[in-house]
Amino acid sequence: MSEPVIRAEILAQAESRGAEKSLCPSEVARALKPEEWRSLMTRVRREAIVLAREGRIEILRKGKPVDPEAEIRGVIRLRIRP
Repeated sequence: MSEPVIRAEILAQAESRGAEKSLCPSEVARALKPEEWRSLMTRVRREAIVLAREGRIEILRKGKPVDPEAEIRGVIRLRIRP
């Protein structure tokens, strides 16, 4: 699974939900590799950070945007930037 494919899936899911709703990174991993989605989680999170640094999505922690330059731990959600 290439980085562009992962990024494209993140963007497609985030865009389909709109700026009012967010998604879990596991939803992206499950869409790309239903049987072995857990193995993709680190890569999905890494590509989400890349997209957030580019200003294309926001990474949320406890419902609030986090700085993609900071260390991001724990449960996160993703949403398209308004």
